[in-house]
Amino acid sequence: MTPHQTLDFDSCYRAASARDMRFDGRFYTAVTSTGIYCRPICPARTPARRNVRFYRHAAAAEAAGFRPCRRCRPELSPGDPGWDVAADLVGRALRLIDDGVADEYGVAGLAQRLHVTERHLLRLFTARLGAGPLAVARTRRLLLAKQLLTETALPITDVAFAAGFGSVRQFNATMKEAYGFAPSELRTSNGPLAAARRAPAPRAADHAVPGTRLSAGPAADRDVQGTRPGDAQNTRPGDAQSIRLGDAQSTRLGDAQGARAGDAQDARLATATEPPAALTLRLNHRAPYDAATLLGFLAARAIPGMEEASPSGYRRAVTGGSITLTPADGHVKLSVTLDDTRHLAKIVSRCRRLLDLDADPVAIADALGATTLRALVATRPGLRVPGAFDGFELAVRAVVGQQVSVAGARTLLGRIVARAGTPARPTPPGGGIARPTLPTDATERPTPPTDAPERSTLPTDMTARSTPPADATQWSTPSADVTGGAGADGPFLLFPTAERLAEADLSGLGLTGRRVATLKALAEKTAAGELALDAGADPAETAARLLEIPGIGPWTTGYIVMRALRDPDAWPDGDLGLRRAMRALDIAEDDVERWRPWRAYAAMHLWSSE
Repeated sequence: MTPHQTLDFDSCYRAASARDMRFDGRFYTAVTSTGIYCRPICPARTPARRNVRFYRHAAAAEAAGFRPCRRCRPELSPGDPGWDVAADLVGRALRLIDDGVADEYGVAGLAQRLHVTERHLLRLFTARLGAGPLAVARTRRLLLAKQLLTETALPITDVAFAAGFGSVRQFNATMKEAYGFAPSELRTSNGPLAAARRAPAPRAADHAVPGTRLSAGPAADRDVQGTRPGDAQNTRPGDAQSIRLGDAQSTRLGDAQGARAGDAQDARLATATEPPAALTLRLNHRAPYDAATLLGFLAARAIPGMEEASPSGYRRAVTGGSITLTPADGHVKLSVTLDDTRHLAKIVSRCRRLLDLDADPVAIADALGATTLRALVATRPGLRVPGAFDGFELAVRAVVGQQVSVAGARTLLGRIVARAGTPARPTPPGGGIARPTLPTDATERPTPPTDAPERSTLPTDMTARSTPPADATQWSTPSADVTGGAGADGPFLLFPTAERLAEADLSGLGLTGRRVATLKALAEKTAAGELALDAGADPAETAARLLEIPGIGPWTTGYIVMRALRDPDAWPDGDLGLRRAMRALDIAEDDVERWRPWRAYAAMHLWSSE
C-alpha cells in the first residue's frame, strides 16, 4: 500500500481484524459507535463493519471528530514509509511538519519552503490525506503531548511547550476541543502517577510505565500537574480559541497566545542556570530491526567531542543538552536532557530518521529477497539504512570522507568540530561546560572498518572484525590530537552550522586545499539558501545542485541523498566496495535496476557482506 493508493475497505478491515503489524502506521481505524480511532494492531475487540471508517492519517480521523485510543496509543505508530518511496511534495511537507516548520513559520512558511502556494498545498493535503497541513501539524502536537503526559512526569507547562504549543492556555483549549478532556485529566488516568497508584507495592522505580525511565532530580521533582505559582495553566481552557482543523490560515501558530502567559515561562526555561529537563520516550519501529549493524556503522563514524556510540547505544550533543538512544524490546528508548524542551519535537523527528525507524523491513525483504540478494537479505533481516541527524553535517562528512579511511575521516571531522563547533550548553556561572555522564552498561568496543566507503565499506561483523584504535574506550572517544574532545565526560560540542563553517579557518587540520575549497563552497551555498539538505529537500533537485559544486561527484551525491534526504532508492554510483561485493557474489551490473525502489537497502546489504 502506497500513499497514492486509495484505501480499500475490505483489505483494511482484514488487516485490522488480524492485527497485522505490517499495516501499523499506514492507516487508522475509526469506530463510529465509540468516537475513537485506533491503530490496526489495537487489541480491542474488532468492531462491526458497519461501525468502521478508515483514514490514511491520524489528522484525517481527528478532523472527522474521532479521538485517539488510550489503549493502543496512535502516537506510538511508526511513520508511513510510503512517503519516502514516493518522495513527492506531500511526503516532503510531512517531514517538514515533523521538523516543526509549520509550528515556527506557519503554513505560509511551509508552502514557501516547498515553492508552492498555500492553496495548492492545502488542495494536495486534502486530496491525499483528508486533512489540511495545519490540521496535520496540530495532530502532531497533540499526539506528542499525549505521549509526554502518559510516559513522563514532565510538568504540564513544559509539556505544552515541548509539543510545540505557544502557551499553556492554547494547549488546554486545543486538547479539550479535540479530545474532550484536559491534559490534567489524561495524566490523572493514564500518566505515571496513575500507574504508580495501580501498582501493588509502589516504589521509586515503579513511577514509570513500561519502557520508560523517569530521571530523578529537579526536573522530575516539580509538581506533576505543572501548577506552579503564577503559571498560565491556572487559566480556564475556554479563554483561548484553538485553531480549527483544516484551516488554511498561514499566521504563525500560537503567536498571539505565546505573547501572553507562555513568554515568562519560555524565558525561564531558556536560562543556563535552570537544571535541564530529563525524560525518556519510546520510539517504536516495525520488526525485525537490526540495531547491531546500524549502531556499529554509527560507532565507526562517531565524531570526537560531538557523539559517542557503542553496541549498547548512541549519544550525541544537541542544542541545550544531549540525547541517548538505546535499543529495547520492540522500540528504541530516547533519553533526552535539555535546557529548553521546545526543541523536543524536532529531536524526536530527527532521531527517527537517524535510526530509520519508519522503514517497512517486510516489504523491503519481499522485494529484494526475490532478486540476487536473497541470501544477504536472509542473513541480515531488518537491516536499516543509517540516516542523518542533520543534512548539512552529513554532507560535510561525505566530502571529508572522500578517498580516506573511515578512521582518518573521523579524526579530521573531530578537528573541524573542535575548531568551528560550539558548546551544546552555555557556560554556566563559575565557568566550565556542563557535560553529561557516561553510562556504565557498555561492555563491548565498537570496531571501525579499515577503509572508507569509496574504497572499502562496511565489514561483515561491525562489532568484532578489526582492532579498535589505542585511544578507543567503551564509547568512541577523540583522538589524542583533537582538542576539546569528549573524553570521559561525554559529548558536549555541536557540529558547526553552514554559516559558521563558511567563515571558519580550516587550514592546518590535515585537509587538502581542494577539500577545503569544496567544503567552503558547500557551506556557502547552504548558508545562502541555494542548497537545501533538510527533510523537505527534493532528492533529484538537490542531487543536481550538489553535482555543480567542484569536488562533489556521483558517489558523494548518492551517499548524501541516501542518508541525508532518506531516499530509499539512492545508489552511491562508482563505489568500489559495492563493485567488489557484487563481483564476489557474481551479481551483474544490470541487477542494480531490479532492486528499485530499495537500492539504498541493497547497498547496505552489499556493504555488510564484505
